[in-house]
Amino acid sequence: MEKIFDPKTIAVIGASNNEGSVGYALIRNMIGSGFKGTVYPINYKNKSIYGVRSYATLKDTRDQIDLAIIATPAATVPDIVRECGEHGVGGIVIISAGFMEAGESGREKVADVLATAKKYGMRIIGPNCLGFIKPSIKLNASFANKMALPGKIAFISQSGALCTAILDWSVEQNVGFSHFVSIGSMVDVGFHDLIDYFGSDEHTSSIVIYMESLTNARKFMSAARAFSRTKPIIVLKAGKSSAGAKVAMSHTGTLAGNDRAFDAAFKRAGIIPVKNIEELFNSAQALAMQPRPEGNRLAIVTNAGGPGVLATDRIVHLGGKMVDLSAETMDVLNEALPRMWSHGNPVDVLGDAGADRYGVAAEACLKDPNVDGLLVILTPQAMTDPASIAREIVTLSHKYKKPILASWMGEKDVAEGRDILEMGGVPVYRVPENAVNTFMNMYSYTRNIEALYETPATIPQQFNPDKEKNRALFDSIIKEKRFVLTEDEAKEVLVNYQIPVTRNSIAASADEAAKIAEEIGFPVAMKIASPDITHKTDIGGVVLHVRSAEKVKEEFEGIISRAKAAKPEADIRGVLIEEMVSKKYELIIGSKKDPIFGPVIVFGMGGVTVEVFKDLNVGLPPMNMALAQRLIEETKIYQLLKGYRGMKEVDIKSIQFLLYKFAYLIMDFPEIKSIDINPFVVDETGGVVLDAKVILDEEVAGKSLKPYSHLVISPYPQEYYFDFRLKDGTDVVIRPIKPEDEPLERAFFGKLSKQTQYYRFFGFMDNITHELLTRYTQIDYDRELALIAETENEQGEKEMIGVVRIVNDSNENSAEFAIVVADKWQGQGLGNYFTDLILKIAEERGIERIYANVMQANTTMLHMFRKRGFVVKNEDFSSAYAELKLSTYA
Repeated sequence: MEKIFDPKTIAVIGASNNEGSVGYALIRNMIGSGFKGTVYPINYKNKSIYGVRSYATLKDTRDQIDLAIIATPAATVPDIVRECGEHGVGGIVIISAGFMEAGESGREKVADVLATAKKYGMRIIGPNCLGFIKPSIKLNASFANKMALPGKIAFISQSGALCTAILDWSVEQNVGFSHFVSIGSMVDVGFHDLIDYFGSDEHTSSIVIYMESLTNARKFMSAARAFSRTKPIIVLKAGKSSAGAKVAMSHTGTLAGNDRAFDAAFKRAGIIPVKNIEELFNSAQALAMQPRPEGNRLAIVTNAGGPGVLATDRIVHLGGKMVDLSAETMDVLNEALPRMWSHGNPVDVLGDAGADRYGVAAEACLKDPNVDGLLVILTPQAMTDPASIAREIVTLSHKYKKPILASWMGEKDVAEGRDILEMGGVPVYRVPENAVNTFMNMYSYTRNIEALYETPATIPQQFNPDKEKNRALFDSIIKEKRFVLTEDEAKEVLVNYQIPVTRNSIAASADEAAKIAEEIGFPVAMKIASPDITHKTDIGGVVLHVRSAEKVKEEFEGIISRAKAAKPEADIRGVLIEEMVSKKYELIIGSKKDPIFGPVIVFGMGGVTVEVFKDLNVGLPPMNMALAQRLIEETKIYQLLKGYRGMKEVDIKSIQFLLYKFAYLIMDFPEIKSIDINPFVVDETGGVVLDAKVILDEEVAGKSLKPYSHLVISPYPQEYYFDFRLKDGTDVVIRPIKPEDEPLERAFFGKLSKQTQYYRFFGFMDNITHELLTRYTQIDYDRELALIAETENEQGEKEMIGVVRIVNDSNENSAEFAIVVADKWQGQGLGNYFTDLILKIAEERGIERIYANVMQANTTMLHMFRKRGFVVKNEDFSSAYAELKLSTYA
């Protein structure tokens, strides 16, 4: 990636003297632009291009080429890429179109190009792209007609045409970039690669993405979750409508996925989703200029009532809150403002307000503990001085750690004030609604980051699912070449995962139905049992509140008769008899496979009105108690579940635990295509499943898959549990760390001596913050693995006594190693066992190189390294660098 984005030598293959051609635009943008590297035009037909000597081939340059830009017909590209590999080119940008979007022949070219790139270790951006711009080194490696301004936003776009429009807009709006990248069809370098690269770039403060489709969702989620904590990642997702998705597919050659699934994924990864281009850059600029709001409560100071009303409508529409100002704040405002001020929020300081009055009102709001952010609105009036008011607001913004946004409405009359605000780090907008949109996007980032840092509660009880029973059940159904489960089979699947269902049994005859009903107890529900009839109500296949044996027999015949009439070819197994349960609330819990993100979990208001109210929230597995709580509380029915107007609260924790178990069910069985629990009825005494449907995936059924490969977020790796006995006979459990371990980790840090801290962290850990602990306990198991050693102390409490960790580099071939054992437990053989175990796991995960930084005074660690074949080099007088190629480790 360095060869692409920081090249010293560039070859433009397909450079041209024909004005209006892509090859001409590329060479024009690079030569004479101030780029300090060497640019070689490659074109065998011309001796010179744009006044610079041209070369027939790469070999003729007699130079090592870092970056090759290819702008030739698609048919020629595979051979050119091969020439690049043979010449030792570092990276390639393919401008040419005619690949993924061109059908089978295009895909064959892609396969050829990728095989060559892999053989020679080259990375490729494109094809079908505009190129990229890096303003800090004055490199315009694109055919855009403008140079981007320098700044700290990294912009990535799948649409080259949109890039040119945004580039034009950005220059007008004074928006600058660290990198400006058109990524095209993403046959090699994808969003995840660029998030990794820009996430580690000190000159980039935020990453902004225009996305049409996604080709490697798991790697994207891994990269985004790793960097969104420290750098905002803001995404405008196109193709949300079905028509837009079709256009996006024809454009990029890949599926667009489901809009709700994208929203769930973005939320889980800490990404800020926006609705339009303006929001995309407004949010990036605001987060670079102002602190994040801690909540969604906004105060407004304005000199006109109308704009304040518009801003109020917008904040309420977006789910924010107009804050109720405290009594103390009201006292300050009543004393400082004219008698006719609005006496509430928005704070209308009246049309003749000057800088002093604006300043007093704004500062009073900023001091109010109930206020999370402030919007200052100004309309130009005869007695208004927009510039002096702007200076006052800028001064206040440097005093308080709450976000301030401004709307200076108008053009020429407020232009100077707008410039002052922008130069002073206060985002300013022409209309207040845009300021409100930005505030809520900033709050969205806060909430998503809180979710990433949240420590989940422990699960309320042990969960021991019977995987083998479900495996046997699925195998028998697939053997019958069936892929739709009957209701009783679906409920058996749930019972095996400790999900409560109604008592039920299938009757093959009217007499058997009556007998089962008497055993269950009246009243009962009766439902047609057929794998071919999923919507039972539609064909009269459901009868409720049956209260006698005679009525059961009568209804049995009726249900069978109606089912045969509606579906003559259906495989009818009988009638399901089950207990009638009546509870206050009906919920839906379900899952379906998204083509991009795999299985998603749906929760919301259930029953027959599910399609009417559409009160649904979507999440991704795996799920812990905290994530389950978020899934529940972001629905409207949550207001009822937690108790409303004197009604009793339901057991929310039991619903959380149900979602936790449900997530494991769809994680453990990739052959589940969709599953619907509707309704799950619940009240203050508990809940139970009334109806369930399960459909299996024909493409996956019966195939052997790598565990959890169908998920986009790696689950807790249960396979890494080990028992170990220390030299003194103490038994310990070695297992992967998990988010719930934060209290254990905090206690563990407290047991480390100053020397041990210094050896592990090259410094002292005086302030153990929640943020620090979440960094160590909430990890992405795809790119990091931490194993802890756990034992019981004399009080019978769990105690963490050591941890070993490997953290993958972004190329995934190498990983950094770190280890620490609590002082009391050192010298017991744990360090050696930890090291051998993690090196073995690293090798199994395909890691080729392990490295570590170590203090030279840490002779024990250095001895452990040398004993295992690490090459140790002294970095300076205090530290050393150790490296091991795992191929040499026995």
